[in-house]
Amino acid sequence: MAKFQANIKNEANDDGLREKMIAINRVTKVVKGGRIMSFAALTVVGDGDGRIGMGKGKSKEVPVAVQKAMEEARRKMFKVSLKNGTLQH
Repeated sequence: MAKFQANIKNEANDDGLREKMIAINRVTKVVKGGRIMSFAALTVVGDGDGRIGMGKGKSKEVPVAVQKAMEEARRKMFKVSLKNGTLQH
C-alpha cells in the first residue's frame, strides 16, 4: 500500500486540499441530427485529515468538466471518522 501511495500524483491547492481525478468518460447522445458528444469527469478532494468530497461534472470539453467536478467536490465535503490515520471497519 505504501508503494501505491507514493506513486499517486495529487495536486495540492493553496487551501490545503488534495485533488485527484478518478475518471473521464466520453458520453455520446444520439439525436435526430446526429451524435452529440460530451465528457463526464469524476473527482475527489480531501484534506488528509478526515474530510473528503466527491464530485462529477459534465461538459462538451474536458477541462470544463473537470473544473465543474472539482467545484462540486469542494462544496460537498463531509467528515469521515479515522482511527490511527486510516478508515476503521
